[in-house]
Order: sequence, then structure tokens, then C-alpha cells
Amino acid sequence: MAGQATARRGAGQARKSGPSGPRRPGRGRLRLPLRPRALLILAAVVVLGAAATWVLYGSTWLRVERVKTTGTEVLSTAEVEAAAKVPVGSPLVSVDTGAIEARLLHALPRIDSVDVGRSWPHGITLEVTERKPVLLMRKGAKFVEVDAKGVRFATVAKAPAGVPLLELNPDNSPSLRRFPVDALLREAVKVTGELPAPVAKDTRLVRVTSYDAVSLELSRGRTVLWGSDEDGELKARTLVALMKAAARARYFDVSAPTAPAVSGS
Repeated sequence: MAGQATARRGAGQARKSGPSGPRRPGRGRLRLPLRPRALLILAAVVVLGAAATWVLYGSTWLRVERVKTTGTEVLSTAEVEAAAKVPVGSPLVSVDTGAIEARLLHALPRIDSVDVGRSWPHGITLEVTERKPVLLMRKGAKFVEVDAKGVRFATVAKAPAGVPLLELNPDNSPSLRRFPVDALLREAVKVTGELPAPVAKDTRLVRVTSYDAVSLELSRGRTVLWGSDEDGELKARTLVALMKAAARARYFDVSAPTAPAVSGS
């Protein structure tokens, strides 16, 4: 009986193991091919991708046909578009908008910033922001325009209305080594930006001889000693109060705004 039981167990193990020994995990499994539906989906994706690429780059449907420029005031749209050199006829998707922006900023210093965009299906848009002069510097019979950042960006034959003239006389200033002409120019721009609106409207000349010696010449022969650009808001409030209190005064000193002075009334 024991011998028969042993024989049956041996036969059972032989059937489980098979002729080549015990079955190892994963051995003998077959990789199934992709299902027909998956193949169709893959083929459709490839076809659609190729079609989209052709539409964007190869077809005539999405090519640059027009350029639209907005925001210009002094510059003409023709000047801007000539400097932009937009590749009309090229695929819209391939247009390098960054290169167009760089060309415009380099060729036209009057442009402060420009937003170059694609207007599907056929357009390029140029949204221009021009620099505006806050001061003028004489250059012979002409004028150099200076913006609120202290950038000298254009030379014009006629002075724009309402923009004060800047006079820099730092030659004998001991502070010239520490504050060169460009620094004094930026100082003048800061002071101009701090002026109260009624004073800015009446300002005809901004004179700078050193960092802390900025003065203004106003209409009706009035003069303001401003000093440096420090405490600009306080100086502006003090000047407005002085002008109200001494409307006929011709000289106002707010260089030390806590101890202002007036004279010539």
C-alpha cells in the first residue's frame, strides 16, 4: 500500500513539472499582438499629425498676409512695419516674434516696448508703446528728447509743446566724479516726475549744477530751488502750500522742506 501511494505521488509531480522540470514564473508566456482597434487609433494619430503639420507649414491657408500696427503717435505705421520686416508669405506659425521685437527696438529708439502677436489665420499684430519726452536738451538748433527713464531717444527740429528744457551745468561741480552727467540727467528726470501737476505745467526750464542743486524756472518769472530728489513728495506739498500762501512771490526754496522760504512777493 505504501509503495502504491509513493508511486501515485511521483506520477502526480511528474505531470505538474512536465518533461523539462519545474515551470518557472513567466516562462512560456507569449506576447499578444496589438489589437486591430489600437492599430487603427495609432494610424489615425499619425495621419492627423502629418495633416496638421502640412496645414501649418506646407499649405497656403495659414500664411502671413497682413500686418496691423497700433499705438503709434509720432511714428507712422509705415515706419514701424518697414523696420519690423515681417516675412509676409511665410507660415504664420514659423514667424519669429522675438526677432521682430528686437528689430523694432534697435531700429526705432522712440519705441519703448512692442507686443508682437499672431492674429490667426493670416495676420501679425504690432502693439507699439512710444517713449514720451519729459525733458528736452539743446543740440545746436535742434532738441534731444529725454523720457521718464532718462533715455535720450530722439532728436527733433521743433520742441514739443509743454516739455521743459533741461540745462546741465556741472563743469565746476566737485560732485561730478561721483555724479557724472548721466546721473545728473536721471536726477533731473526724477525731480520732474515729482512736481505737482500745476507746477509741472508752468515749468519752462530745469537747471542742474550738481546732485543737490536742482532749480526750476516757471512762467511769470518765478524760480524754485528744489535741491536734490530726496523728500520729493514733501517738497511738492510744501511748494503747493507756499504758492497758495504767497501767490505773488517770485522765489521759492523747498530744498529743506521743513524750513522753506519765499521772497520777492
